[in-house]
Amino acid sequence: MNSVRHLKSSATPAPLAAALTLAAMLTLAGFSQPALAAPHTYEIDPEHFSIGFQVEHVGYAKTIGLFLKGSGQFVYDEETRELSSGRVVVAADSVFTNHKKRDGHLRDRDFLQANRHPEIVFEATRYTPGADNKGKLEGNLTILGQTHPVTLDITLNKIAPYPFGHRKHTLGASATTTLQRSKWGMTYAVEAGMVGDDVELMLEFEALRQ
Repeated sequence: MNSVRHLKSSATPAPLAAALTLAAMLTLAGFSQPALAAPHTYEIDPEHFSIGFQVEHVGYAKTIGLFLKGSGQFVYDEETRELSSGRVVVAADSVFTNHKKRDGHLRDRDFLQANRHPEIVFEATRYTPGADNKGKLEGNLTILGQTHPVTLDITLNKIAPYPFGHRKHTLGASATTTLQRSKWGMTYAVEAGMVGDDVELMLEFEALRQ
């Protein structure tokens, strides 16, 4: 009798045993709780990376241009919306305004000095998310060998698996900011009012999760 009572007292209660069995079955069936999100590295797709700018010309109109070559990557956590790092490199000699002579001038010593400073580099330092998938991206921008802080307005347009082609998990974003080029020592034609000091910068990109 003592041994029977001992066995009964040490057995798992029926409701608890049933719950444990159900949990095990759900786990085996693939219904376990999802793993927590983690930071991932994203690389900007060069086929979907547009770097545009516009600057006032003699007060009549704005000249619109592009940089045709750029690359970049960043580490981002979708769940926490935290950016761990980010770097974008733009080829200075890839500037394009659809005018051969002007493009040559922009690459020369009055503006980008592309031979001496072939790369324009942005290093992200902090991302502050806001409402409606918007945020502020702070970082350091190096032009003409000089580095100064800048802040970009960011909109995260879409984060989802690509619907065709490479099918990779993709983050699409838009970014804008306004730079004073004289801050980086690019002062040509500013005082004369021929070329504006303010340069409006626009970036559109799709980045693939690695």
